[in-house]
Amino acid sequence: MSTTLVIIATICLLAGIAGSLIPALPGPPLSWLGLLLLNLSGATHFSRTLIVIAALVAIFITLIDNILPSLGTKRRGGSRAGIWGCNIGLILALLGLPFGPQGLLGVIFWPFVGALVGEYLSQHSIRPALSAAWGAFSGFLCGTLAKLAYCVAVAIVAAKELFF
Repeated sequence: MSTTLVIIATICLLAGIAGSLIPALPGPPLSWLGLLLLNLSGATHFSRTLIVIAALVAIFITLIDNILPSLGTKRRGGSRAGIWGCNIGLILALLGLPFGPQGLLGVIFWPFVGALVGEYLSQHSIRPALSAAWGAFSGFLCGTLAKLAYCVAVAIVAAKELFF
């Protein structure tokens, strides 16, 4: 049973790293699940504090990842219309239109286009619309980097405890 849990935990940790780059997979929660399964297997001994803090960070990063494109839009001077466009684009991306369910292209494309269209309709000028759309894209990149950093850090902690 212990070996099976370690194998499943390793798969979760690797899927978590992949999920930080592939929007269809919930990267941070998968990485946390891998950490928890390793602890339950008896192969490692993580403190309860570490498990709880890792869970809270995974939840926070997962939530903030969906908010960062809108914050990026606002930071780059986007109006309410640009932020609404970005949010509508994010919903379209999560529905999988038209690039497949939660496809990487959709998550990049739709918030960008939503912010661009919303801002353009609001200000009737392409320059502020492009700036707001760039903010949506940079917010997406920040969220992706945060997820990747978390998942890699969890994998390193797990590997260190398991192998060293």
